Amino acid sequence: MTELAFKDLCSDSATGPQAVFDGLRARGSLKPDVAQDKVVRRLQQLYDDLAAPLPEKPGFLRWLFGKSEPEVQGPRGIYIYGEVGRGKSMLMDLFFSTAPVTAKRRVHFLSFMLEVHAKIHAWRQMTPDERVAKAGKDAGDDPIPPLAQDIAAGARLLCFDEFQVTDVADAMILSRLFTGLMAAGVVIVATSNRVPEDLYLNGLNRQLFLPFIALVRERLDVVMLSGPTDYRMARLAGAKVYHWPISDAATKALSEAFYRLTDNEVGDRAAVGPEEIEVQGRMLHVPVAARGVAVFSFKRLCENPLGAADYLAIAWRYHTVIIVGIPLLGPEKRNEAKRFVTLIDALYENGVKLLCSAAAAPEGLYPAGDGAFEFHRTVSRLNEMQSADYLARGHAVT
Repeated sequence: MTELAFKDLCSDSATGPQAVFDGLRARGSLKPDVAQDKVVRRLQQLYDDLAAPLPEKPGFLRWLFGKSEPEVQGPRGIYIYGEVGRGKSMLMDLFFSTAPVTAKRRVHFLSFMLEVHAKIHAWRQMTPDERVAKAGKDAGDDPIPPLAQDIAAGARLLCFDEFQVTDVADAMILSRLFTGLMAAGVVIVATSNRVPEDLYLNGLNRQLFLPFIALVRERLDVVMLSGPTDYRMARLAGAKVYHWPISDAATKALSEAFYRLTDNEVGDRAAVGPEEIEVQGRMLHVPVAARGVAVFSFKRLCENPLGAADYLAIAWRYHTVIIVGIPLLGPEKRNEAKRFVTLIDALYENGVKLLCSAAAAPEGLYPAGDGAFEFHRTVSRLNEMQSADYLARGHAVT
């Protein structure tokens, strides 16, 4: 659900996530769930802590220039983990929308790490004089302290979706980076499908990553969201996800599915998007979105000059994507077909649920011509994405 919609749901939302959560429960948008109740109480506590006056932060500058160990600053963050479909993203939406902090940012963890590596690369390309100009006279070769300073300057609250670690380069820098962020007073809230001890499990040189797990346990409250109901699967139970041919009936079915997946009344436009996603320094427009579900036309996604980075950003941000109006493809639509292949790969590899309307069944989308053979893998994936096993997959779980 959009930030504005959350604020409009309850007249006393200024008191924090608990009031909005109770308002959703009262109007029947949420079912009773003891596990969610526990997490919301902890999020409300963090809201109250953030609303308190800012503490002084003497420890960060000493850490930045290697003169002292960092000092814990500000409220304890939260690491929320649990199985897919239990409401982690919904509760993150709720908390982020009401958080009493102006300098706040919510970002998919993998997107954040791409930015981190880009900034580290840029630092290493700087001359010594450029580094001094950016970070001060004590700036050296190490990119992590100035990077932490730069991130902290832009956000007091960092909310991470889908926290996971699969890359050795990420694993090697996380402990120092997050130590610096916390020393600067940045509050971390994260959702993950994994308990901290299972992050980067069996990864290369994992022993070098263990200090980060210890840091998470020391500085964040680790809260399990383990309710009995997979709400995403419950909302998709028995639903048709691939509609063909394109028709008014197919469009109506997709519209009803969107509102069912987002717990909104059909036609309640005030409760849905648009949203914007930042992709490599530019903004990608999402015309309709709420609660981790996004709606696009095929034309917007595949007839515009988008690429793998755009599709990955969509796949990381949304657990369900609805695509309207997939046409027949062929040599005359070679570029659109190539983008569509890249899009489906991104969605499939990240476990994104796909609902769509198309001109034909998957086997008939690219019936003949140059590129039809290469399209076979996409046909296979489109068919698999309709299966119960695929629909039960977690989002962005590796």
